[in-house]
Amino acid sequence: MFRTALRNVLAHKARLLMTVLAVMLGVAFVSGTLVFTSTISDAFQSSSQKGFDNVDVAIQRHSSDPAAGAPGAPGASSPLDQKLLDKAARLPGAASATGTVSGFTAIADKSGKLIGDGFSTRGGNYFPGKEGKDARYPMRDGAAPKGADQFALDAHTADRAGYKVGDTVRISVDGPVREQKLTGVFTTDDGTVAAGGSLALFDTASAQKMFAAPGEFSEIDVKAAPGTSQTALKDAVEKVLPKEGAEATTGKQLADEQAKMIAQSMDGMKTGLLAFAGIALFVGVFIIANTFTMLVAQRTRELALMRAVGASRRQVTRSVLIEASVVGAVAAVTGLVAGIGIGAGLRALMSSTGARVPDGPLVISPSTIVTSLLVGIVVTVLAAWLPGRRAAKIPPVAAMNSVHATATTKSLVVRNTIGALFAGAGTAAVLVATGMSDGKATMAAGAALLLIGVFILTPLLSRPLIALAAPVLRLFGISGVLARQNAVRNPRRTAATASALMVGLTLITGLTVIAGSVQQGIDKMATASLKADYVVSMASRTPLSPDVAKQIAGLDEVTASSPLRNSASRIGTGTEYLTGVNGKDFGKLTSLDFTSGALGTLSGDRAVVDDSTAKRKGWHTGSRLPVTFEDGKQGTLTVAGVYKGNEMIRGIILDNATLAPHQKHITDMQVMVKTKGGATAASKDKLVTALGKNPAITVADKKDVSDAIAQVFTLMLNMLYGLLAMAVIVAVLGVINTLAMSVFERAQEIGMLRAIGLDRRGIKRMVRLESLVISLFGGVLGIGLGVFFGWAAGELIGGSLPTYQLVLPWGRMGVFLAMAAVVGVLAALWPARRAARLNMLQAIKAE
Repeated sequence: MFRTALRNVLAHKARLLMTVLAVMLGVAFVSGTLVFTSTISDAFQSSSQKGFDNVDVAIQRHSSDPAAGAPGAPGASSPLDQKLLDKAARLPGAASATGTVSGFTAIADKSGKLIGDGFSTRGGNYFPGKEGKDARYPMRDGAAPKGADQFALDAHTADRAGYKVGDTVRISVDGPVREQKLTGVFTTDDGTVAAGGSLALFDTASAQKMFAAPGEFSEIDVKAAPGTSQTALKDAVEKVLPKEGAEATTGKQLADEQAKMIAQSMDGMKTGLLAFAGIALFVGVFIIANTFTMLVAQRTRELALMRAVGASRRQVTRSVLIEASVVGAVAAVTGLVAGIGIGAGLRALMSSTGARVPDGPLVISPSTIVTSLLVGIVVTVLAAWLPGRRAAKIPPVAAMNSVHATATTKSLVVRNTIGALFAGAGTAAVLVATGMSDGKATMAAGAALLLIGVFILTPLLSRPLIALAAPVLRLFGISGVLARQNAVRNPRRTAATASALMVGLTLITGLTVIAGSVQQGIDKMATASLKADYVVSMASRTPLSPDVAKQIAGLDEVTASSPLRNSASRIGTGTEYLTGVNGKDFGKLTSLDFTSGALGTLSGDRAVVDDSTAKRKGWHTGSRLPVTFEDGKQGTLTVAGVYKGNEMIRGIILDNATLAPHQKHITDMQVMVKTKGGATAASKDKLVTALGKNPAITVADKKDVSDAIAQVFTLMLNMLYGLLAMAVIVAVLGVINTLAMSVFERAQEIGMLRAIGLDRRGIKRMVRLESLVISLFGGVLGIGLGVFFGWAAGELIGGSLPTYQLVLPWGRMGVFLAMAAVVGVLAALWPARRAARLNMLQAIKAE
């Protein structure tokens, strides 16, 4: 039986090629994902560990108690000061102690644009040790910064921007543009720099003024003397820590935590990519099952003869599974090799797009090899098991007389009943989930059941849906009539072929409906809640200097403006953030929908609260709230109104004149601006120019604000389109495979058609139309299911986005249906050509 299985593989190499390609693509995606994520994760972990070479114990603000030491908390003051630094440096077993501060620092390139990716454009302090050098940052060129107008820049950024020692560079820390002299270029193992970010260094006094407060640090790093372990040094450090607000951590713990965070961030990417590899493999299952069903059907008499001469059912099934194992192994090995190339290519692609990846070897772990091989073989064997089992159950005499060819009425009734039950249960679960507050799990389960149910029912659905195309197909004469008959001749095969395309288009359509509807909802929200023409903020979403708001308010073309400031407070037993605004102009810049009370003029102790906060706290209009401000002083706020919060505006809002006296460091999150001429290109240019064409500041109109919020959806959708393209490619292979096998099966019929007068062009047209009908059938099912799932998911999203409304992207759905038609036409090229070139006499004589 083993030799028989191998012989069958070698005898049907061409027919099994599409199956091998389908499995290979899925396995290549799996192995490529594992290689890529392992390589990137290993490179970043190695780089981050180097960054902790000079840190044996780190003293940080305590992370578990916001009131004890977190910046901005009520009554908070930093415990990490020069006094604690000196104590740590004098400890037995301590070689040195380094105080660090850091924060956002935008570096402009020579054309004035921001270098780096916003969140990774950082600044810090150069802390010279006993020898006058900072061991963390060896200077490649020039010298360390020594004055408020000097700074040093990492080598990656300096080389990328073309800066050299002595250049004057435009930078921004919290809004206003500074022009500072570049005195040094240094090298660093910092992982964010290696990933494409930038790092600027200032002298410690200047850095403290910019990022903390004079004399304060954000972290103190202690280096152990030779012979002192990190644990022993940590024990010594803990003895000099203040009672509250600070904690000590070993360098090894920090490195391990960093490595864990990197691994977790890679896990998200890995899970997403593997999910789409799974979809491609799932689509490939249809191809494998179809191929082996047809191969087994062609060998029915051969298998029957084997049964007649003594082979058992188990042996027949085993021979088919051995054949599948060989095919799966070949596909898995090929896919593994291709995947390694994909992993290396993805890394190179990241580098070519400007994202820097630390140097490191290509990581091909044993688990990657084992997983790839198992996936390829197991998927193929499982998909071939049902055709093999079905072949083994055919009685030998019936098989040799071909009376088994048509499925029994009983089997079709059972299939349709099961499919209807699955589809009904799935539809019910999805509908129930739309009315639940958290129905994600229920909806996912319902969607899976419905998809399985529709797949089972696809043979039943194929006849009426394909019959709808009959009037159009008649226009193509006898070729069209034959194409329709061929498409419904074997409903199960047609269903399996169409289902592969259906799965891909269901996902693509559903995601497009959701993304388009969310975008529309966000646009509506931005239009409804904002009267302001522009919102000014930092590119990094970090705090903005209050000087920017003052500068904007002084411009002639500005009619109203208001900064938004956040400040932590304690109301009752919980910490709440207060949002300070310009009470006089706030009503001119926003349009809030109040459920009770009114905005009025915000001044004194008047405040307005969003509905979700009011509901959570049990507040209502007229409630008096005892508050402990950031500086520890107490007061009382009166709720003047409750409004409907959204992604733009939410929280407890009061006048800045009330909030500012209690803030230690006044910073703005953004500034809302209304101008005389409205939102025009000219007024926007005036604002940008007035702010010094600052690379760190963005001036956004309503559309820009909406696009920024929806950007994550757009980016995700584009990525999903690219990833789902693989499922569509596999589906194309499935259509090609089915048509090629169908042409082989109908060789005698095609020869007879040629003999009675149908020319080669007519044969080609017949095969192409059959492929087109099958592809459009799968496309219609996929788009229909996608719209339903998109609507259902939107019902859930509407709970958190009140302005959400269903938008059907008719244009894109038309493109998707056209894409299904193109898939059918392209997939038919080779089978149609092969059918037209059949020798009619040899085909008629074929057994």
